[in-house]
Amino acid sequence: MSDQERERRWRLAVGGEEEALADPDRRLSTALTALYGDGDDTKKRGRGGLGRSAPSVATWMGDIRRYFPAPVVQIVQRDAFERLGLKQMLLEPEFLAVVEADVNLVADLVTLRSVMPEKTKAIAREVIGKVVAALMERLERRTAEALRGAANRARRTSRPRFADIDWPRTIQANLHHYQPDLRTVVPQRLVGFQRRQRRLVDLDEVVLCVDQSGSMATSVVYASIFSAVMASLPVVTTRLVCFDTAVLDLTDELADPVEVLFGVQLGGGTDIAQAVDYCAQRIERPTKSHLILISDLYEGGSRDALLARLATLVAVGVNVIVLLALSDSGRPSFDAALAAEVATLGAPVFACTPDQFPDLMAAALRREDVQAWAAQADIKVVRAAGE
Repeated sequence: MSDQERERRWRLAVGGEEEALADPDRRLSTALTALYGDGDDTKKRGRGGLGRSAPSVATWMGDIRRYFPAPVVQIVQRDAFERLGLKQMLLEPEFLAVVEADVNLVADLVTLRSVMPEKTKAIAREVIGKVVAALMERLERRTAEALRGAANRARRTSRPRFADIDWPRTIQANLHHYQPDLRTVVPQRLVGFQRRQRRLVDLDEVVLCVDQSGSMATSVVYASIFSAVMASLPVVTTRLVCFDTAVLDLTDELADPVEVLFGVQLGGGTDIAQAVDYCAQRIERPTKSHLILISDLYEGGSRDALLARLATLVAVGVNVIVLLALSDSGRPSFDAALAAEVATLGAPVFACTPDQFPDLMAAALRREDVQAWAAQADIKVVRAAGE
């Protein structure tokens, strides 16, 4: 062992001031202190344990997986499960009746599920199901309405289906049929959009490629829900691929978003290039495909390989969009240098909230200028390198 490595380990062992440590040692020290630091030490350092102001369970557990071997990770996970009070909380029957729909809670439970007893795991699944149901209710209708891409807005018909009626134009065209006694317009002629009969082979394909490292925990939850919603619509085909250093294709599980969440493994390293390569190999019709890469772009694999693969996809006509986060929180942490290089390839790079995502996908499916859409939505887009 070199003198430099010996000094590094000694600094970590004695718990020196984190400001004196280099990253990633600072992140490692923060993760351990958040779980094992005593109260006085925590107060002196300005932290309050594992409350909402501290790093999320999924984020710091991701750091633990990154820096420690599997046996040590299991020990830390068990300690976290006990020290967070999640075990006792989940065993209380009253908890299910009062729990709020919180995406952060889902991320925490998914992160710790591998160390839960079977009884607790069953209750956790109920909690996750309740949260997912609330989120689906919030997001499903708007997503479905935004993605009605089967309606051809360029062509009109006087015999539209009910869902395709253009009500403002219909009312305008029938104002002379106003009935004073009924105080309403009785339309004699409907105006609507002509629905195209689309075969499966004609449908656009959306591939959500989602980074499941700890820092992306809430993005994974939202991406899973949106994937399930989109998979239920007959207007697009949808694939969900999650990754860390391995690639997990969850497309076959999209009928059950809770099952999808129990299939992901939050935390660990990141190999974005490998995941993008996996998705690229399954894209058969580039000009009808949309790759939505959801990642903070902290690449643990080959940056050059990632940029080369993304450049190829853009060149053959794939609509590549990079979301640095899909969450309700503010501006995320991300690799700014790599983000700028990706933007140079012609792929828009920005963060997006769940409420903005349906409109984003509608713009993408219409092949509109996503950069212009983002500007109208007051979203700050990462500029290309050199701009």
